[in-house]
Amino acid sequence: MTDNHRGEVAGLLLAAGGGRRLGGRPKALLEHRGRLLVEHAVGVLRAAGCGRIHVVLGARAEDVHERADLSGCVLVDNPDWAEGMGSSLRTGLASLAGTGARAALVSLVDQPGIGAAAVARVLGAYEDEKSLVSAAYDGMRGHPVLFGAAHWAGISASATGDRGARDYLKEHAGRIRLVECADVAEPYDIDTEADLRHLE
Repeated sequence: MTDNHRGEVAGLLLAAGGGRRLGGRPKALLEHRGRLLVEHAVGVLRAAGCGRIHVVLGARAEDVHERADLSGCVLVDNPDWAEGMGSSLRTGLASLAGTGARAALVSLVDQPGIGAAAVARVLGAYEDEKSLVSAAYDGMRGHPVLFGAAHWAGISASATGDRGARDYLKEHAGRIRLVECADVAEPYDIDTEADLRHLE
């Protein structure tokens, strides 16, 4: 990605989940390396080169507003967060309309093993608003993913429940550029009590 493309890709962090399998502890408020997970995730997007960052909040959004330092980010509240990741993705993409962004680089708050090196690789594969790029781990599609603006309406139409963009990506599998990241990142999720061992 050239420097004059830099402002065209917005970081979109999905951080609305309620942590149902973590006893109702929102993932955004978990701590990792002395910071809240949501702050860590924003730092990764910044370090990778995302100038504009929108953060979708949901569960205990007021606590996140109060406790997290998210200065410089656009905070987007998703009142329907309990419906699943699909509603947060739709809300986040809608918040980018009219901002001049030509692509959204979507990352998840609960994947601290994916750092700036992997995000920068996906960002670097951006070409224009028709781009569809995904990180891959040993050939398997994972996060983060980059959606050019030409795909936002189609993704929003199919994003329901916890499926996010899965159906859309399956339909357009032949157009996705996979960027291998297994050498620089680990794509585990913080979903259950057992996963908390990954936090430092």
